[in-house]
Amino acid sequence: MAIDAEKLVVAISGVAGGKRKPGVLWRAVTAAWSHFEKRRSRRDLGELTDDQLEDIGMTRSEARSEIGKSWYWT
Repeated sequence: MAIDAEKLVVAISGVAGGKRKPGVLWRAVTAAWSHFEKRRSRRDLGELTDDQLEDIGMTRSEARSEIGKSWYWT
């Protein structure tokens, strides 16, 4: 289950419609959340069968390439 980090900030902090910008701490939390979500999603790709990968339009080699990406930089 993916969670939109921006919606999380709005829900928790009440920041919506440009009333005020989230603070540094909230930006750091949402950035970390986003990185961990990417890491989890990439790890989940490794557990899919070839048929499941085909359903989402990926090959096994594309999945391996995505899994091998650094969770920090991309």
